Amino acid sequence: MPRRTAQEWIRLSLRTPGILIFGMVMAPCGWVLDLTATVAPSWRTLNNLPNRPTSEYIEQGIWDICRRTTSSPRGECSLEDTTYFDNEIIDVAQGLMVASLVVTLIGLAVAIPGVRCWRDRPNWIAAGLGGLLIFLSGVMTIIPIAWYTHIINDVTTVSPVIDVQVGYCIVLGYIGGIFEILGGFVMFIGICRCCGGRNRGEVRVEDARGTQFRQKPPPRPTIIPSLDRRSNPSTTVPYSKDSLDDDVSFPRAKSPGVRSVNTSYSGRPGDADL
Repeated sequence: MPRRTAQEWIRLSLRTPGILIFGMVMAPCGWVLDLTATVAPSWRTLNNLPNRPTSEYIEQGIWDICRRTTSSPRGECSLEDTTYFDNEIIDVAQGLMVASLVVTLIGLAVAIPGVRCWRDRPNWIAAGLGGLLIFLSGVMTIIPIAWYTHIINDVTTVSPVIDVQVGYCIVLGYIGGIFEILGGFVMFIGICRCCGGRNRGEVRVEDARGTQFRQKPPPRPTIIPSLDRRSNPSTTVPYSKDSLDDDVSFPRAKSPGVRSVNTSYSGRPGDADL
């Protein structure tokens, strides 16, 4: 089957395609979540510290370490822990998380001109390349998050590890990475026309013309019944010629008042002179 050119396809609506709207919404949301996961010092939490109050705990991130208490959210940060920062996962997480933030911004900068904010037809090549960069940025976020979660109990630190819990940065990193992966993938599939052009909101020119100029079936005739018996043979009652010519007379009924008056005068003939 010969490959169709771009001139053989037409968009039925000038609205921005749904796949581009989805990607342009998911990518910034994922970027904000990844930024929070990168700078916040809460990748894991150390509880039940020895020789310390039970309300005290330590939060460790990839850039900073803080000591807090349950009674006061404000704590002491910028704690020194060379043993923790010497772990391989910390260096990898720092590099990949920062790279993910930069790549997401580059992907958005490439995709925005192709979304057709001021054009009749989107630039699918630019939008697809931007979606690919956003997809890769989501992958770069998921890798350190998943690796850190897998070895969360094995990351060495100066403080004795007794009770280790996952911090909220891990959750935000997972959600942000998934947002970027979904948004970038959906935008990237628009780089090629598939499913009969449905992913781009396009149809073939001949199909659009057939839909636009297709003749409608003629309306069904409306039959109004006639009240004229002579003009409507289906409703007339057949009469014979003799029956129509005969003049049938019926006796006229007399009213009860007249009969009573005649009876009274017939019984007393003398009263008529009065």
